Amino acid sequence: MIARNTICLWFDGTALEAATFYARTFPDSAVTAVHHAPADFPSGRQGDVLTVDFTVAGIPCIGLNGGPAFKHSEAFSFQIATDDQAETDRLWEAIVGNGGEESACGWCRDKWGLSWQITPRVLSEAVTSKDPAVARRAFEAMMTMRKIDVARIEAAVRG
Repeated sequence: MIARNTICLWFDGTALEAATFYARTFPDSAVTAVHHAPADFPSGRQGDVLTVDFTVAGIPCIGLNGGPAFKHSEAFSFQIATDDQAETDRLWEAIVGNGGEESACGWCRDKWGLSWQITPRVLSEAVTSKDPAVARRAFEAMMTMRKIDVARIEAAVRG
């Protein structure tokens, strides 16, 4: 059954490589189908991989090998909630260590240019706290980080 709403991500010939990486890296993720072009198209030939159906953390996606015309930007990102520092470290290293790059406040970019927010649940809870002082301290601590340090967020929450 085709999902009613699916995220379509544009790649330059690397949709299957990216989808396979995501399926291997994130829980509740899988490559579910690979579709080949029925005819030549502007950035490929008949028989090339045209689209890849996959899920990332339960979210249905399609990877489209559309060519070099469009690039990913931080205007779109996946936010992955993590339970602890070990999970945060594992996912961060998987992305950054596989040709990606660090950004600020828990953001990183994979080697295909797609942005990810690797966000410990403790951070999300802290910055949305009903106590404005807790939210401010956690937010200010986050603003100094690249990869989120759970112990520093917990210390900021305690004051």
